[in-house]
Amino acid sequence: MAFSDIVSMLWGGTGETLWMVLASTAIGYLGGLPLGVLLTITDTDGISAHPVLYKILDLIVNITRSIPFLILLILIQPFTKLVVGKSYGTTATIVPLTVAAIPFIARMVESSLKEVDKGVIEAARSMGSGKMAVILKVLIPEARISLLVGVTIALGTILGYSAMSGVVGGGGLGDIAIRYGYYRYETEIMIITVVVLVILMQLFQWAGNLLAKKLDRRRG
Repeated sequence: MAFSDIVSMLWGGTGETLWMVLASTAIGYLGGLPLGVLLTITDTDGISAHPVLYKILDLIVNITRSIPFLILLILIQPFTKLVVGKSYGTTATIVPLTVAAIPFIARMVESSLKEVDKGVIEAARSMGSGKMAVILKVLIPEARISLLVGVTIALGTILGYSAMSGVVGGGGLGDIAIRYGYYRYETEIMIITVVVLVILMQLFQWAGNLLAKKLDRRRG
């Protein structure tokens, strides 16, 4: 394969990977953030304690997170086909990536929000703040640095999942690595795709750390 063809293929694969990762992370946060908030406030020491609801949500999150991504990818193929019209390809892979991302993100959000000082929450409530005000004006703002770090972790994890999807024709760099690096024994392409994935991971980490430093007033 000519060098120009390899570059073109890797460029396209990188674009597909970024599309899958960024889209599924964004959609994942639309579901994972509110779910994480709900887990936090319904826990026994939450501002709206509801042990039964918490246990149900906790069980759902734990079960979903315990399913290996490759198995989940295959398991929900009928649902994926129902949503996007097919069960393979770049856009189709966003569906299982999102399903895997939501419980993962929810758990990270819960962990971040539970780090907020209980005294700050009680102070806000004693001043007459309602539950929604506490969530929007205390919990999330106070946990913003931890939440942002969580975004970086989520991006890295979903990037890894997207590479796994190449096994079933999911598109992106993982698909290139499997089709050319594994099936055709073109080791150099496998190595290059790994290098590109590592670079993407480092870029996500760098961007996340940079934003965290800018948002952290304590570093001012």
